[in-house]
Amino acid sequence: MASYSCIVEAGIPPDLRLDRYVAEYLKLLTRSQIKARVLTARLNGKAVKISRLLTCGDRLELNWADPEPADLIPEDLPLEIVYEDSQVVVINKRQGMVVHPGAGNPRGTLANALMFRRLVQGGLDAGEAFRPGIVHRLDKDTSGIIIAAYDDETLRFLSEQFKNRKVRKTYGAIVKGALSEPSGFIQTRLIRDPQNRKRFTVSAEKGKTALTLYRVIRSWGSHSFILLRPKTGRTHQLRVHLRWLGHPILGDPLYRGEDSAFPQASLMLHAKRLSLLLPSDPVLRTFKTPFPLRFREVIRKLDPKQEFFYAHT
Repeated sequence: MASYSCIVEAGIPPDLRLDRYVAEYLKLLTRSQIKARVLTARLNGKAVKISRLLTCGDRLELNWADPEPADLIPEDLPLEIVYEDSQVVVINKRQGMVVHPGAGNPRGTLANALMFRRLVQGGLDAGEAFRPGIVHRLDKDTSGIIIAAYDDETLRFLSEQFKNRKVRKTYGAIVKGALSEPSGFIQTRLIRDPQNRKRFTVSAEKGKTALTLYRVIRSWGSHSFILLRPKTGRTHQLRVHLRWLGHPILGDPLYRGEDSAFPQASLMLHAKRLSLLLPSDPVLRTFKTPFPLRFREVIRKLDPKQEFFYAHT
């Protein structure tokens, strides 16, 4: 997601709509891009429609979806579909799959796979522009539930829920050590690490606020199995928060999760459950997926019976 914030300058005409201000004065997006990229706005700290009228001195915060590359290549890649209808698709993303194409990853991504899927389904003509409406992201090495929209209206509907924190996400993780409290929360500010641009770190004053709730399911002293509920959606939020707490996620080389007891472990973080509204259903829907094999292999060494673990799969 791209973002921009500003104070509305003096001299604007009366009855100026927010979307016109973005297109004609700020020149951030054209009118067609405002719709296609699902622009959302907060005015003086409150979420508003893009048709809202502005006045001088208003504090404006904008967010919109990044465009997919124009040369996005459809690829026939295996996907584990949890749910699908004409508007959305829910996927159990495997570990190692990148969500969006980028530097070093032009192919093999979830976006490439979704474009191919739409072509096969007949929802897209060959050569037609298509931006997979992937509302949120999972890191390459994080597995689990992710949702995408098949049209701009649905993308806007879902994006509003994520923006307004009405979506409930639950992750499972195996971390190093035993947490001092059985449950609690972690609230900090996060910024990009000035020492390593691939990482993020906690800051006392700068950056965006990040809040994570946690609950310990089982602890063995050397390691713990926990559930996490991020209330905000910052990049690497769970990984940074657990490291800051002194219990990095097992198998996370970027945030010091290496462990001699499990030298082959990959990132032990899985998006277990996602609850939100769909455009076609007024009832809150919950999608979930079992923990993958890598979790079972680690926990088998820590707790051979695994009875507690099966209760949470």
